[in-house]
Amino acid sequence: MTAQPDPDGDHLRILSICHYVVGGLMTLCACAPVLHFAFGLFMLFSPVKPDETAPQRFAGGFVALIAGAAILAGWALAGCVLAAGRFLSQRRRYNFCLVVAVFEASACSPLGTVLGVFTIFVLVRPSVKALFEQARGPL
Repeated sequence: MTAQPDPDGDHLRILSICHYVVGGLMTLCACAPVLHFAFGLFMLFSPVKPDETAPQRFAGGFVALIAGAAILAGWALAGCVLAAGRFLSQRRRYNFCLVVAVFEASACSPLGTVLGVFTIFVLVRPSVKALFEQARGPL
């Protein structure tokens, strides 16, 4: 008895692994502004002469705020990509996976763009959508 090939399942498994890899790389890249964040905090809290305090503290706070926002946004997007990888392997949360794929395709170049486009191509197949509905079970 020969096992039937399951191309949709194989594609979902490969996409899941690729989401884990890209999510890890995104997490690592999102740590790049840490030096800017530290420099901004140093400018904000370093002792200076009283007449030079306002411009330096403002600039330091601004740099720290922008760098901190970039770090948090990168980590949030990376977390969503990692979660989408998990959900693809479990064949759960179809809409979440599709939305993350659209964000990847539009905002995370170049690897995220390629992965997002391939994920969209796979997820829009009726047979793949049926796999997600089958895994969800009856309501």
